[in-house]
Amino acid sequence: MSKLAEFLSGERHDDVALFLTEAYLDSQGKLPKMGETVESGYVLVVPGDDGRRAFAAGTGMDAMEFARGAMETRGHISRDLDGGECPATGQETDAVEETSDHDVEFIFAFSEEHNEEVGGLYARGPVVHAYAHCACGTNYSDKWVVGEETETGVQPGESDPAED
Repeated sequence: MSKLAEFLSGERHDDVALFLTEAYLDSQGKLPKMGETVESGYVLVVPGDDGRRAFAAGTGMDAMEFARGAMETRGHISRDLDGGECPATGQETDAVEETSDHDVEFIFAFSEEHNEEVGGLYARGPVVHAYAHCACGTNYSDKWVVGEETETGVQPGESDPAED
């Protein structure tokens, strides 16, 4: 089983997953060789501290600050961590023009173990937390219970989490 498959099945809680488009990577560099190639870029699963450093090096942002900011907006992130649906699609504001590209440029994700004492989603099983950055500048988040991906988190075409 690949590192990504293990991560998505809730088996790698000490690791983080990073999705980066080819625009963020030098295809001749080491980073792509460390990850799995997906249609629109690369997904790497690496130990937590190394992953946060790689995220900062690849994006110029602190991973946890990025995640805190992205939590303010919910949107659907692919359960394979290789894309998403920007919640700003179809909106025109000062920051986002209707004609903006709404492709995910990068994703940062981690998981937490099943924890009945905490309650909520965590009582149901391991939870994946994912944070995406869209080409339009919008940052957003999603989270779901491993094994209940179609019952938890923001579902495709929706803007509110299924469990609310």
